[in-house]
Amino acid sequence: MDQEYTIRQSQIRKQLVANKLDACLLSTSVNILYANGSIFSGYYYIPAEGESILFVKRPVGMKGKNVHYIRKPEQLPEILKKEGIKIPRKLMLEGDEMGHTEWTRLQACFSDAELVNGTALIRKVRSIKTNYEVEQIRASAEAHVRAYKRIPEIYRPGMTDTAFAIEIEYVMRHEGNQGLFRTFGDMEAFMGSVLAGENAAVASPYDFALGGAGTPYNPIGAAGHLLKPGNSIMIDMCGNFSGYLDDLSRTFSIGKLTDKAYKAHQVSIDIQNRLCEEMKEGAVCEDLYKISLKIAADAGLADCYMGTAQQAKFVGHGVGLVINELPVLAMRSKEILMPNMTIALEPKFVIEGIGAVGVEDTYLVHKDKSERLTMLDFDIIDLTK
Repeated sequence: MDQEYTIRQSQIRKQLVANKLDACLLSTSVNILYANGSIFSGYYYIPAEGESILFVKRPVGMKGKNVHYIRKPEQLPEILKKEGIKIPRKLMLEGDEMGHTEWTRLQACFSDAELVNGTALIRKVRSIKTNYEVEQIRASAEAHVRAYKRIPEIYRPGMTDTAFAIEIEYVMRHEGNQGLFRTFGDMEAFMGSVLAGENAAVASPYDFALGGAGTPYNPIGAAGHLLKPGNSIMIDMCGNFSGYLDDLSRTFSIGKLTDKAYKAHQVSIDIQNRLCEEMKEGAVCEDLYKISLKIAADAGLADCYMGTAQQAKFVGHGVGLVINELPVLAMRSKEILMPNMTIALEPKFVIEGIGAVGVEDTYLVHKDKSERLTMLDFDIIDLTK
């Protein structure tokens, strides 16, 4: 595994050099985990040249020649000088995920340095997975599929959406799901969402594809509503079975749905199949999103594509250590796809009086194609049969 983290830090260093930065100072759990393979409270210092240094507050007991225990960030320049390391003139921080107080405190510590917000830079590095990371996502996807295949045996007449979600969560945990739903940005969810009937049309405060009322303290997903005949149920649980996340949604029903619902579901499959063909090295994210819009419009379903009153403005997103990695398949997203990007495609529709229909799968981008990792049938499954 040492070689794995050497590869990752090498990619970070390439970006530091390309952007004429002397070093980066990582402080978020996800980026420290990505660069180092474990989480600690403190700072992970990666210079453009030279060895990385761990400035640790907690936990106790970490050892190594480059491990230094600190109580406060003001100690960082002192330790660098003591180790004979040149103080950086341009230092990258995770500005989008750092409070103002911490930023200004670090500016005072490195008073002669220019501090640069490098959040987008390191997210760009994380967007292209190493072979090891790909295998972790592949393993998570396989376990995710095993769990979803068990969903029909869980349903009992008279259940609420919340009770159904709890039973699915139980199965997911027994299949090895770690239960941790990591996101970038100020968004929260517990493992994912179960959207039944009209609840699928309820707008979310978060930038997820669909919402659901949830509760005031967790305003996403199931809301304690009875599962009724004629409802669709969309299961969108996060697959965190390996520490790396995949994404997978499938649609179920309580009895028969309307013709419009089945049509929309097939259009969702059509969109995903078309994007699978186009999603390869060199593809532009915005172009892929536009393709999805056209297919939905040509089917006469533009008004319910990715929601109704509040429509999500994307059709796919990267997955990895967080559920919403780069790239994003959205308007004005000029990012170009590269091999070893892992992307969740989620074309979905909300049908009035019925609920959400559609599919979501995780794909691996190759040079001349993309590969579906979540290999599960697309059909809407009637839970009453």
